[in-house]
Amino acid sequence: MRPASAMAVLTALLDRSLDQMAAAAADARLFDREAIRAASDVWDNNLFPLFWAAGTSRAGERERRAATVLEWMAGLGERRRVWMTEQAAIAGYDIESLLPPARPDTPGRDYRGHVMAPQYRLTRQNVDELVPDYDLAAASVRHLRVERAGTCLTAFLQLVVDRKFAVDEPAPPALLDVWLDGITDISFGLSHTRGVILDAEVRGVGISLGPGGRLRAAGGEYRLDDRSWHLSAAGRRADAVIPPRTSRSGRRRRPPGGDLGPDAHAAAALLHRAMLELRSVRYAERADRVPVRDLCRAFSGAGEAILAAGSQRGARRREAAFQDVIRAWAGQGGPDITRWLAAVLREHEGRPDIVEAPQVPERIPPSLADGSPVSGTPSQAALVMAAWTAAHTDYQTERPAAAQLQLALPPRAHEDSSGPWRLRTVGCTEPNSFHLRTGAFRGAGPFVQVGKPTAACSLDLHQGALRVAAGDGWSASVS
Repeated sequence: MRPASAMAVLTALLDRSLDQMAAAAADARLFDREAIRAASDVWDNNLFPLFWAAGTSRAGERERRAATVLEWMAGLGERRRVWMTEQAAIAGYDIESLLPPARPDTPGRDYRGHVMAPQYRLTRQNVDELVPDYDLAAASVRHLRVERAGTCLTAFLQLVVDRKFAVDEPAPPALLDVWLDGITDISFGLSHTRGVILDAEVRGVGISLGPGGRLRAAGGEYRLDDRSWHLSAAGRRADAVIPPRTSRSGRRRRPPGGDLGPDAHAAAALLHRAMLELRSVRYAERADRVPVRDLCRAFSGAGEAILAAGSQRGARRREAAFQDVIRAWAGQGGPDITRWLAAVLREHEGRPDIVEAPQVPERIPPSLADGSPVSGTPSQAALVMAAWTAAHTDYQTERPAAAQLQLALPPRAHEDSSGPWRLRTVGCTEPNSFHLRTGAFRGAGPFVQVGKPTAACSLDLHQGALRVAAGDGWSASVS
């Protein structure tokens, strides 16, 4: 690996993030929503510090600033530090020599001073420690989501669990959140929502749901979302060893940084807005509307470009260089991204002078209500994500049962058949049926829609491996 330079590592991490997101969205059939969310989330409060670190022609000062930013980033949790270490290594850098020793993650306390449940690995010992406090046998499924992470499958399972300990006051239901990696077997339907058995062994994790449902995975983690956890036996043990909350322990540190010039600030604001747009794939219903590939292409090489502009001698030359960087981004992204960049600069930075927006071509937006024929439904699709949520009350609001699907669809009939597949997210409320088996994620397979998307309609993939029926129609047509 190359000798570690803090500034080089910092810019490499930015470029690695963009490369990682581009790869995660390169093929809609292998779309990795979590990889995009995680990589973009890194830069929510680290992007302006990066611009501050890069914005000086004095190499020694630049290196000191970059080292401060890297230390700040790594201090935001064990997962963040692991990500930084892995991505820096891919870029050819050993980052550990630039960071202070890692501090172990320990359970914290909430604003009331009560201990909060940490996240645990799904092991036999940890599962056994759940049993004295929570009744898994009577648990019910509130939410199940299975989705692709590239060539692998992941799952998120949320269970409503009864407490075996007394609480001081009426409290919201206790929720057990379970994350699974390396899914190898799925069988789930609406008759499999009550009663849970967790089986964590060295060879993997097995979860039995109801009379015949199951999930099998290579491994996983869980966390209790329970405001009364501090009253459980495990919570009381944690309370005895975790230091009390102090005025300093609840105070958030401010990110490092300083003032940027107007054009450097405009460039930072543009890239920050792009990262927020990319991060919005965390909401599955938005994932098919975020131009991930176009945004990543527009900002490709941003780390090196920012460093080159920021290291120019003299404020005037630096500012001119950042204007050039912005125009280069506009040139790399295509007309739609250029219009988006121009709108951000105009509406949020008051800078309509840097990028000129191309004229918008006339378009006739498709409409679900226009009675589009079912024949427009493709004969093939690949399942990217399938989710089901039980009817429940959330913050005193009644939520109906719901299903959501994310599908990769082939190019439309009038498009180049060798073109890229596209993502489509559809949802329905109060589904009449929901069947999901492992074979649904086999890749592209036969897809059948029965009925109209605005009325009673069922979707079938891989000859019943996925079948969802909606009595009141879907949020969008699959076309």
